[in-house]
Amino acid sequence: MTEPTTEPTTDPTTETPANGTTAAAVPEPDPHDNRRQVLYWRLLARLFDPEEQAALESASLAVVEDIGLPPALLDPHASVDSIVQRHPHLADAFDGLMVADDTDTDTDGDDPRDGAAEVRRAALVSKVLLNVFATGSGAVSAGQLARWQSDAGWLERALGCSPGDLRGGRGAGGGAGRGVSPTGTGGHRAAPDLGNLIPAIGPELGALEGDLVRRMKLREVLADPALAARLTPSMSLIEQLLRDKDNLSGVALANAKSLIRRFVDEVAEVLRTQVEKATVGAIDRSIPPKRVFRNLDLDRTIWKNLTNYSPEEERLYVDRLYYRHTARKTTPQRLIVVVDQSGSMVDSMVNCTILASIFAGLPRVDVHLVAYDTRAVDLTPWVHDPFETLLRTQLGGGTDGTVAMALAQPKIAEPRNTVVVWISDFYEWHHQPLFDSMAALHRSGVRFIPVGSVTSSGRGSVNPWFRERFKDQGTPVISGHIRKLVDELKTFLA
Repeated sequence: MTEPTTEPTTDPTTETPANGTTAAAVPEPDPHDNRRQVLYWRLLARLFDPEEQAALESASLAVVEDIGLPPALLDPHASVDSIVQRHPHLADAFDGLMVADDTDTDTDGDDPRDGAAEVRRAALVSKVLLNVFATGSGAVSAGQLARWQSDAGWLERALGCSPGDLRGGRGAGGGAGRGVSPTGTGGHRAAPDLGNLIPAIGPELGALEGDLVRRMKLREVLADPALAARLTPSMSLIEQLLRDKDNLSGVALANAKSLIRRFVDEVAEVLRTQVEKATVGAIDRSIPPKRVFRNLDLDRTIWKNLTNYSPEEERLYVDRLYYRHTARKTTPQRLIVVVDQSGSMVDSMVNCTILASIFAGLPRVDVHLVAYDTRAVDLTPWVHDPFETLLRTQLGGGTDGTVAMALAQPKIAEPRNTVVVWISDFYEWHHQPLFDSMAALHRSGVRFIPVGSVTSSGRGSVNPWFRERFKDQGTPVISGHIRKLVDELKTFLA
């Protein structure tokens, strides 16, 4: 009798080859991964070649429509502003879009995120990156520049910053709160810890903006008040205006001055908050305190008279009052700011001119301002008005610090009561004579502060020859955010 045979059960997740061994089946590809790859391949294709790739365009359109996003996301001529105005619910989707969070990966390294949500993120990221980095070529209108600046603001929001943080650190200021304003330039949120984000992306955004400004027909735009009013003041635009100011007249010149004034006021407001806590002089204890009620040191008075306390009467008898010293030393301290106004130092020159005007408004600070390239000019008479100071600068040319030194040295009356701030990249024609004179200032007791860059982003290079010698001298170059220079000056003037 033949026993019935039993068919072996098969696991649907495995298959048995002819040799009898068991192998795992190849998993089905995730359709969400394919959709995401389509969108990113289209992004790369459009960044390197503005011509449409028909297959990628049609596939991307199908993906966008399938996930419920507007097809306008694929229109390279549509700004993020226009899309958000038509679809307000997308405004919040861009905030922090490209910021990694704790939900991006789990502890096992797997990806727990929703596949459809990642496709949606890819579509939005592709839009903002394409609008910012695909700037094309040829002439640029004021409207195109304004649209790019708005889209750059959306990119900064997607990176977790306030609009303007990466391009200059000024931010958009007040206005609407997060998710309220539909425009990339109007939103505002607290800036996070950006780490290496600013040095990595900030300079590139600044370079793109500068290129767009250079491609503008700026004189024609300034001659039209309506177009000029749409311009957003930025460091790149201010540089172009300062370079071209001698060729402007009439309405164009008035509009240029208005833009420079707006930018100066914005930067001054930011810097003033950093300087406002600067002290106004050390206490002069050689002068007796003025015996008035507002100077009464109540805590000290009680402490010194505790021996006169009567427990029975529960009263404190005061036989002596103590007052605070409020008089401060009145010897003025001299601040001499020397700024390289060659083309490579424009942003530092603008920032330091404004900073000098703020310190000039403090008591006990005698501020002098010298700008130079191959010639030096004394801007001290206008130091209280950075707007007028900037209009008197002449950008460009070479760099010869010896002419600035010849103008600055006679201003030093009391070396130990003087600080000289020298802002330059120190790529000098006469490097050895200039360094020798700087070293002589340092030996005389002058507080000498060499500054390589005081931009909002900290971008800039310094001649390594000077950098090493300043370090050996004990006066290392300050290079970075302008806040570092503010802190140094406040320490000296305390």
